[in-house]
Amino acid sequence: MKKEILYLKIAGIIEQQILSGTLRLGDKLPSIRTLQKVYNVSINTVRQAFLELESKSLIEPRPKSGYYVSKASQRKFSLPSVIILESLQKEQYPEHLFLKTFASSENTDITHFSLGLPEKSLLPIAQLNKSVTTVMRSLANGGATYESVQGNLNFRRTVARWAFMLEGKVTEDDVIATSGAMNGMFTCLMAVTKPGDKVAVESPAYFGILKMINAMGLEAVEIPSDPSTGLDLEALKKVLPVISACCFVVNFNNPLGTLMPDDHKKELVKMLTEWDIPLVENDIFRNVYYGAERPKPCKAFDQAGIVMLVNSISKTLAPGYRLGWIIPGKYKDKIIQQKLIQTLSTPALYQEAISHFLENGRYDHHLRTFRKIVQNNCLKLQQGIEDYFPDNTKVSQPEGGFMVWLELDKKIDTVKLFDMAIRRNITFAPGRMFTQYNQYNNCMRLNFAMEWTDKVNSDLKTLGEIASNW
Repeated sequence: MKKEILYLKIAGIIEQQILSGTLRLGDKLPSIRTLQKVYNVSINTVRQAFLELESKSLIEPRPKSGYYVSKASQRKFSLPSVIILESLQKEQYPEHLFLKTFASSENTDITHFSLGLPEKSLLPIAQLNKSVTTVMRSLANGGATYESVQGNLNFRRTVARWAFMLEGKVTEDDVIATSGAMNGMFTCLMAVTKPGDKVAVESPAYFGILKMINAMGLEAVEIPSDPSTGLDLEALKKVLPVISACCFVVNFNNPLGTLMPDDHKKELVKMLTEWDIPLVENDIFRNVYYGAERPKPCKAFDQAGIVMLVNSISKTLAPGYRLGWIIPGKYKDKIIQQKLIQTLSTPALYQEAISHFLENGRYDHHLRTFRKIVQNNCLKLQQGIEDYFPDNTKVSQPEGGFMVWLELDKKIDTVKLFDMAIRRNITFAPGRMFTQYNQYNNCMRLNFAMEWTDKVNSDLKTLGEIASNW
């Protein structure tokens, strides 16, 4: 039996014992060495099983003591609802909400649960600066001239080496550099759609995608998403005859944080291949996984080249560098033509700097630290929600990324709640921003990629008290 199946089997056994009450809150788990002997497996296999359980908040480590059943395993709150969209009417997108939510993003006195970016204290800025300084000394023409339209060769080679999840199928010729993930998605959609076409997105959907689709003269078709398994494939199947393209985030979706199971990804790619419908796959959160291994993208199951994989360093390394890439499948030539029209080239300096950073193993080290911090923050946030928010609150349970989705009592309007919170120097993203419809008005998205201080915890408590006193 394969190792990856073994660790999941062991994790499943322990999970069932926790859910059935055989292992109760606070109980200590058998040691790693004990379980190694019980199941006759390697120590690493047991560690992977524990990582899997820890990613689901079922167990927690205690220094010099071992692993225990966590308080989070006894969840008080249920998962958010799945909205039925057929009965809803589209409304004008609330532009004012976007401007209101991010108008104060530079104010350091505010606790920004609203931003979809990591706090700068979590980023390796000093090490990145060293890479920039190093490559400046050797960069031809000081990086002042145009690069190849497809992107810096060294950067594309580095990205190709990092695409190990595609089993070595990616080379530098399969990579196109972009000015971040949004630019990458825009370029992909420009290559495969025309004004008036319909593009399927998840619901709730990242508001940036909705704004982009609208600005391009396209029509977004929202597909309901389950907080456990992601996109509703049956709902998507019904609209495939009228869809020209899809734009999905299947690994730790923003804002739900959902991880789509591999069998669903395979089915999704199969469906779209049969209809020859292109998929723009936004993969920016996949490196921020809490489990034992990095999940696969839909691109890993793509045989026909219909998936355009879009990624960037904005969520894990350097948002301000505005650097990303596309693995374009069969649409490579069309995408390069679009890039030539839009941006011509991507600045060489940051491409070379990121290549230098990745090649020296610094990114691996940073990601391990980053994942540990945001996973711990996720547990603290969820515990705070259970401690401070109303008892009928529903909350997502992400297995990666750094967003959580809250559904409050239907009487609560989170746009008005935002106005009350901002007066207390607290922001969040109101749910109405994540849809074209008059829905999610009682929902909010919270970001937890920050240094978790007493002030952050106190502001979360204040936010819960405002909701409780509604």
